[in-house]
Amino acid sequence: QVQMVEAGGGLVQAGGSLRLSCAVSGRIFSTYVMGWFRQAPGKEREFVAAIRWSGGSTYYADTVNGRFTISRDNAKNTVFLQMNSLKPEETAVYYCGAAATLVWSTSRYDYNHWGQGTQVTDSS
Repeated sequence: QVQMVEAGGGLVQAGGSLRLSCAVSGRIFSTYVMGWFRQAPGKEREFVAAIRWSGGSTYYADTVNGRFTISRDNAKNTVFLQMNSLKPEETAVYYCGAAATLVWSTSRYDYNHWGQGTQVTDSS
């Protein structure tokens, strides 16, 4: 069983930065893709970024490309999301997910394991 715990959310002004972390425990296979999603009130959970557990290749949603950076520390079983130049409309609960897939997926339905989420709120 894979367990995931997010941390690092909080209040941030427009244009500010936050770094989210996702601690992963359990059996993670090298083929797994680790993703960050977010869900604003009344909206669907949407893809933000993903990284391959093995190799570290990354994939981003167009809306965050160039501002957000996903990374992982395999030794610490942790995935990070560095968010810069945050926008008010990016207020949401941010979730970490794991997908047992050989191809990139931006669909929440392909992710088998989820954390409880961490809240990011615009304080402007």
